[in-house]
Amino acid sequence: MARYTGPVCKLCRREGTKLFLKGTRCLTEKCAIERRAYAPGQHGQSTGRRRKASEYAKQLREKQKVKRIYGMSERQFRSVFERVLREPGVTGEALLVALESRLDNLVYRMGFGASRRDARQLVRHRHIQVNGRTVDVPSYRVRIGEEVRVAEGSRELLRVRAALEQFARTQPPAWISVDPEKAAGRMTERPTRDAIPIAAQEQLIVELYSK
Repeated sequence: MARYTGPVCKLCRREGTKLFLKGTRCLTEKCAIERRAYAPGQHGQSTGRRRKASEYAKQLREKQKVKRIYGMSERQFRSVFERVLREPGVTGEALLVALESRLDNLVYRMGFGASRRDARQLVRHRHIQVNGRTVDVPSYRVRIGEEVRVAEGSRELLRVRAALEQFARTQPPAWISVDPEKAAGRMTERPTRDAIPIAAQEQLIVELYSK
């Protein structure tokens, strides 16, 4: 499946905000969006002089932002939306919960990968186990109580150790528990919207897909 492989800071500039696509490196390095706070391309600096964005444009940009944060293709993102649309509750919140429950996101949230892109690669390369079984599908939906851990033979990988060292300086979300010494963690409860650290207006995405 085609995946974006270009400079990730370009995506942040397009959305006008930090998407933290480099993980903790976005906190320690000066991001391109701070130096060039305008959209990429030859017409980027003239964006501010254009007419006011339409409602559709706002909805589209919000969808693109969230899709890029989680590193998904349009087909994958739409598939998740259609699935949560059949679930009870608030659709926008259910969408974010489903995205946060993805294995690659949990690997990132637990500090085993420096970014979601790095976490996805760890999963693909069979370095991650769920309940003792190797899972190499980044979109695997982790359920409450399932244990996610780095395979024993992979815990000494430099990238994993560096990510865990950086993770030790941060505070994980309240809905997951992590044991850095064992490179293992669990999703202890279903996250609420307030506990998901994503600055997004998910209702705009629902409105976009509901047209």
